[in-house]
Amino acid sequence: MASGMNRRTFLKTTAAAGFGVWVADRASAQESKSPAEKLNVAVVAVQGQGKANLKGVKHQNIVALCDVDEKNLDGVVKEFPELEKAQRYADWRKMLEQKDIDAVVISTPDHVHAHATIAAMQLGKHVYCEKPLTHSVSECRKVMEIAKRQKVATQMGTQIHAVDNYRRVVELLQAGAIGTVRRIHVWVGGGFAGGDRPTDTPPVPPNLNWDLWIGPAPFRPYHPKYMPFVWRGWWDFGGGKLADMACHHMDLSHWAYNLRFPQTIESEGPPVHPESCPIWQIVHFHYAAEGDRPPIHLTWYHGDKKPAEFAEKKLPKWDDGSLFVGDKGMLLANYGGHKLWPEEDFKDYKRPPQTIAKSIGHHNEWIKGCKEGTPTTCNFEYSGALAETVLLGNVAYRSGKKISWDSVKGTTGDAEADQFLKREYRKGWEL
Repeated sequence: MASGMNRRTFLKTTAAAGFGVWVADRASAQESKSPAEKLNVAVVAVQGQGKANLKGVKHQNIVALCDVDEKNLDGVVKEFPELEKAQRYADWRKMLEQKDIDAVVISTPDHVHAHATIAAMQLGKHVYCEKPLTHSVSECRKVMEIAKRQKVATQMGTQIHAVDNYRRVVELLQAGAIGTVRRIHVWVGGGFAGGDRPTDTPPVPPNLNWDLWIGPAPFRPYHPKYMPFVWRGWWDFGGGKLADMACHHMDLSHWAYNLRFPQTIESEGPPVHPESCPIWQIVHFHYAAEGDRPPIHLTWYHGDKKPAEFAEKKLPKWDDGSLFVGDKGMLLANYGGHKLWPEEDFKDYKRPPQTIAKSIGHHNEWIKGCKEGTPTTCNFEYSGALAETVLLGNVAYRSGKKISWDSVKGTTGDAEADQFLKREYRKGWEL
């Protein structure tokens, strides 16, 4: 929506633009900028995590803002008057036709991630996309492939990767502080479950373009049970608590032990609902041995589930986080802290030197990469494998089977399970 565009024009559906048609006419990659020169950044979705990401990049030149809710656009410009000159849009596809954009920040619901990310990269734009990188495994593989081919700067929004605490934990684990680790537990509280699809059809709020919010998902009538946040509990839009939080927490294990794709995955939870994600879930990821590293069994828990060690009173009270079990001790970690356990066994332990440099900031890493071609720590090659692993947890859960994963061919070898590697797209939104 260009600045000053009226409400009627904002709400007009623009699906006729044809995703597959215009995106094929891609521009050449943007030339590198000097460190002192500001990037021209476009931001897709500007509330919630979208606003947090906007704050992370607004010291650059914000030339475009996009959101399907007119109130969100008005609100963010009111809060940050320096954004008044940015062009405003309801449709990110129209936004990408703006010629001066260098880089794009994408914080939409999961079901739009791949479409907006691929379109931007095919136009030669650098991309920062929220976690999980995509809504489906097949999309994740496409995003990784295109990022590699386009050679643009990429970063997935696992912001906690940049904090010092994670760096110190990785150093401890890689230095062998707790010995050889074969078992990892990762857990968070809570869950998202949509339940049965609502049958009533309340009116669409006048400030919302519902058709654009639905985007590539199969169309359904508007209902407040789907947005602004509860979309995470519906398979058409999200992947439950696993898709929401596992990329943040499992990132620590993937980083410390150079994990990429699991060999087998199995999951348990409440009976599978055809439309709604599980309120609780346990997922077992089995990674093969590699080099000097032994096989690793990582278990994810959400809802009211936790590792048995807590019920057995073998561990101190600990909120969401990770437990690394080694043959010389254990290590508990979360976003803000970590603890070697049992404490008495480590009272004289001398920590390894700090070898992982302090981050310049998660968003700043990406901005520097856009300008100078320097690597980012959560580029799509690294974070794509993490996101793919997480999404495979839901493939195993929905199929009701222990699945094997062929990361080269991109298949489980089981047709019933493979159907959950991809999803249905609304006509005109095919990838």
